[in-house]
Amino acid sequence: MRLFAAVLPPSEVVDELAVEVDRLKRLPGAEALRWTGRPGWHYTLAFYGEVADDVVPALSDRLARAAHRTPPFELSVAGGGQFGHGRALWAGADGTLDTLRLLADRAEAAGRKAGLPMGEHRRYKAHLTVARSRDAVQVRPYVELLAEFTSSTWTVGELALVRSNLPVAGVRGDQPRYEVVARWELGAGPRAGAQDVGGA
Repeated sequence: MRLFAAVLPPSEVVDELAVEVDRLKRLPGAEALRWTGRPGWHYTLAFYGEVADDVVPALSDRLARAAHRTPPFELSVAGGGQFGHGRALWAGADGTLDTLRLLADRAEAAGRKAGLPMGEHRRYKAHLTVARSRDAVQVRPYVELLAEFTSSTWTVGELALVRSNLPVAGVRGDQPRYEVVARWELGAGPRAGAQDVGGA
């Protein structure tokens, strides 16, 4: 399974971001970008890639401990930026970012301790991808609009393990599909709050 750990914004924040993305889509040249859909809006904490079924229980146990050790924290979607000369346009985050980074570090460590090849450690940069492009695109007007955006604040109360199903090759406009396979409450105890792990 292709898996990653993530923080998922609540539906009311997704609704607010959707209004902002609709504004962005009205800018000149917006058709050059491939816009992500609401089901794909999340803050990736650690990307694990293809994970063998027999490794998932160990990874889940490590993530449960990471959630247990991390208290709930405040977050909002705010600002934005780009990677790779417009190849990824993203919304940023504001709030208790130190705790968000700590949770990301713990999610990465969970992968390493479960035996997954995590690559070189990099300082975590919170971003929620709203559009992509195969080619370099001038996205400064989009970033400037995103700079003015701040969503409602919510309390992040759980860590999610998400399965990513890649788009169907050759199907124009097909988007990745995401499925939450497990959730753990933050600060809730090493076993509390786990759901759907057996289905992973």
